[in-house]
Amino acid sequence: MGIAALTAAARAGDRRAVARLLTAVENHTEDAPAIAAAVAGGDAIVVGVTGSPGVGKSTLVSSLIGAWRKAGLRVAVLAIDPSSPFSGGAILGDRVRMADHALDDGVYIRSVATRGHLGGLTATTGGAVRLLEGLGFDAVIVETVGVGQAEVEIAGLADTTLLLLAPGMGDAIQAVKAGVVEIADVYVVNKADRPGADATVRDLRAMMSLVKREPGEWRQPICKTVAQDGEGIDELVDAIAGHRDWLSGADHLAAKRRDRAAAEIRALVDAELRRRYAVTEALAADVAEGRTDVAAAARRVLDDTPETASTPSRRPTYT
Repeated sequence: MGIAALTAAARAGDRRAVARLLTAVENHTEDAPAIAAAVAGGDAIVVGVTGSPGVGKSTLVSSLIGAWRKAGLRVAVLAIDPSSPFSGGAILGDRVRMADHALDDGVYIRSVATRGHLGGLTATTGGAVRLLEGLGFDAVIVETVGVGQAEVEIAGLADTTLLLLAPGMGDAIQAVKAGVVEIADVYVVNKADRPGADATVRDLRAMMSLVKREPGEWRQPICKTVAQDGEGIDELVDAIAGHRDWLSGADHLAAKRRDRAAAEIRALVDAELRRRYAVTEALAADVAEGRTDVAAAARRVLDDTPETASTPSRRPTYT
């Protein structure tokens, strides 16, 4: 099938066509630019779901899918799984918790390995989101890997970022110092039926009271949910809609989209520079064995022409 036929089939709900287009984008095939041009446009609700491992991200995503499907929205999910630093493999198992939607033609779920990319996402997530938007999905959910205190890349990709927390996973000091807390547009205290949920809400409110806000600035709501039972999901959907309205009303949405595009460009430039200016094993050995220093080695790499640096070598390289 040609690109035009594939995009038409994908917009009509053909999952295999969607999968083939995503694979081309993720692998930067020669058809990727033409595919991007063919699906330009789209105005989906792009929601990022992040938080530490075990807070219930996948279960919450499944509940969000159910709520939006009841409203008649077509939903796509990108579930990011970490790749092993040793084997390079990934389990790709988050969608197991979304099995209730496996047979729904209005839902497309794709597990994606990080392929060594840091920040909770993959290097191609932005392109995949734009593709899904252009294929007519009304909502795109990006579930990050379990992140720590500094993995904030999702904020540059999603229109609305949900930060999930669970009772008993940190005290007030952790809430204040965690950089990832600062990127949230909506706080979600999941597993709210457990002891300590109210204390977690109080810690978040105390942290928010320390932040000076300008008039008209968005103030993050705190939603309590029990995703496994669907409790609080309607309120969360309303909070997401409220943030979307705020973004649209003050033209913040356009600014977010520009920031997303800039981040994608920087990521591709960075990847290309790493490819062109590769560090050879021999150069690394020179530094490790004291024959040269790191700064001199870096200058040697940068002084190489892109053509020379990108020439395939039989020796291992570090990128």
